[in-house]
Amino acid sequence: MVFRSLRRAMGVGGPAVDTVLDESVTRPGATLPGTVRLTGGERDVDIERIVLTLVTRDGAGTAEIARHEVDGGFRLAAGEHRDLPMRLHIPLHTPVTHVYGERVPGLAVGVRTDLEVAFAVDPGDLDPVAVHPLPAEAAALEALRSLGFRFKSADVTQVFEFWVAPQYQDLATEIRVGFVTGVHYVELVLDGRLRIRHDRREPVDWAAAVDRLMRQIGQI
Repeated sequence: MVFRSLRRAMGVGGPAVDTVLDESVTRPGATLPGTVRLTGGERDVDIERIVLTLVTRDGAGTAEIARHEVDGGFRLAAGEHRDLPMRLHIPLHTPVTHVYGERVPGLAVGVRTDLEVAFAVDPGDLDPVAVHPLPAEAAALEALRSLGFRFKSADVTQVFEFWVAPQYQDLATEIRVGFVTGVHYVELVLDGRLRIRHDRREPVDWAAAVDRLMRQIGQI
């Protein structure tokens, strides 16, 4: 899938910026490749910097996650076409926007392209990116669903809220689940108190692990 966003920068007659992402679906820790395509406007302009910023947006506003600077420092002639390759790293702490294949309401991640020419900055639009869980995180979330937990919500801090499965309702009515993710491990944090650390290179029975943690909550 190719995602494109075409804007006319600096108003009428200015250069056009066309951001082309090779994929609009990604995961934390991945690299998002693509191309920034520039088309000169009615006059020559000096392109000082092109900055790609990965941002997250929720009801509280927009926050920057990471940024990457594409080569600048050149003159774009009137009507000239120029393609600049880009590769934007998706940090491990990037919020997940899709759970069970469905978009989390009110939460978005996107790439913003800012074009800086001499004495002016053109703030770009937000090009949405679908961020799915890492395989280990997806397996843990699927285990929760298989046990009967019902997904309620998620926020930009990556706290997932679930209605508790029937077999645990004497312990709680809802729980908060989070992940601490490193290069080689995933740590599931259940209700802010109990956690299991998992080496991502080895299989794990997440359903059994969650069941064990829930029963430990009943003993606290």
